[in-house]
Amino acid sequence: MAPAAPSSPLRSVACPANRDSLADRAYEQIRNRILRGSLAVGAAISRRQLAAELNISVPPVTEALQRLEAEGLLESRPRAGTRVRRLTRHDVEDRCILREALESQSARLFAERATSTEKNELRRMGVHMDRLYACCESDAVDPDFLFSVNTYHLGLHLRIAECARCPALRDAIEKQQVLVFNWLHDTAVRRRTLASDHHERLAKALASGTPEQADAAMRHHIRFGMAEVLAKLPEESETETALLAWRPRRHAA
Repeated sequence: MAPAAPSSPLRSVACPANRDSLADRAYEQIRNRILRGSLAVGAAISRRQLAAELNISVPPVTEALQRLEAEGLLESRPRAGTRVRRLTRHDVEDRCILREALESQSARLFAERATSTEKNELRRMGVHMDRLYACCESDAVDPDFLFSVNTYHLGLHLRIAECARCPALRDAIEKQQVLVFNWLHDTAVRRRTLASDHHERLAKALASGTPEQADAAMRHHIRFGMAEVLAKLPEESETETALLAWRPRRHAA
């Protein structure tokens, strides 16, 4: 039986600010569809269809889509409409460079500032994270379970930043959405198999090592993930062909 993925206090996945706003609700639900993979990379977006499915009018959906495009999850072209952004090698490399800069500093500060209780908590989270990922190796994994696993993964990394005692750094990691893009990359290439102690080793390095060792462990962790994703991405020529094939579609209005 698969272990349960506990919920995490993750503002990145929850709707920010005013939950009564129709645009916020549309933003949250469309974003979650992208992260679940039900709106796949490259999928055309229909404002009218989404408005009907969400039982709201088109303007709030339009506002939500504009926000998602500004955040880089969607892309649009004149006379071709809007779609879920296709990943390029450059996109992955850029996001991982930014993530490495932010999270390696978070790791250093965690090693310096986290309490013994927090370090033990991170060790437990690392072990549990590996158990959860082990349940996701099959392509037949339940999408809702996979979504909860990815949510927990974001929560683990944000917890490191919280225990670093630097709110500005934690906010930067969240606002730059480096963890959300890591999720999107994993979903797009269906990265499943990891070493059985992948996150346990990271947690141990941060909880037991020096700031320098924590920094090195986080950099290795992020670069390993980037290499895994890049290995599964199409060649640039295939990506260019997909971009050229992006033609106007009536249902993408």
